[in-house]
Amino acid sequence: FTMLRILALALSLSCASAFTVAPSALPSSRLSTSSLNAEKSGALPFLPYPENLKGYAGDVGFDPLGFSDWIPMDYLREAELKHGRVCMLAWFGFVSVDLGARIYPLPEAYKGLTSVTAHDQLVENGAMGQLLLFIGLAEMISWIAISQMLMGSGRKPGDFALDPLNILKGKSDAEVERMQVRELKNGRLAMLAFSGVVTQAVLTNGPFPYV
Repeated sequence: FTMLRILALALSLSCASAFTVAPSALPSSRLSTSSLNAEKSGALPFLPYPENLKGYAGDVGFDPLGFSDWIPMDYLREAELKHGRVCMLAWFGFVSVDLGARIYPLPEAYKGLTSVTAHDQLVENGAMGQLLLFIGLAEMISWIAISQMLMGSGRKPGDFALDPLNILKGKSDAEVERMQVRELKNGRLAMLAFSGVVTQAVLTNGPFPYV
């Protein structure tokens, strides 16, 4: 019986060793090694570089929530440019009204309004409904270009071939990219600035500069 026990123990050990994985073959080891060697984000050095941002103007590797991993990057850049452009116009328009800018002839109901108090009055008189209609039409038309871009038309995000002043005419690729980065930075700043100016205007109920 002793000999049988020894044979059984030897067989069990050999079977166990057959299913033992070498440390170098463990997925965790591969993952830890690859994570250490992976390129790091320039904006957030403690995170890996988001590969889908590569090749886009203004790329500093900033995507901490990983949106570019599950949403097409062209769509994300289109949305960023659109929101930035809208906020650049919105900040300028909001402040201009509070500085006295008006379109004449001015309806009697609109006299004495500020940018904050104008909203409810315009809703009551139906002007906001007209804005909703025209902006909705513009959005539907622009979606045609966006959907074609996502299907591989070759159109670049945010490019509607609108350059009436020929600012980019005759510019090198490096100069064009520099202008694109400027637009991105100004748009990002405008998104923060518009949020701030509306908040400050509501809190202070005062004229520009809302202090």
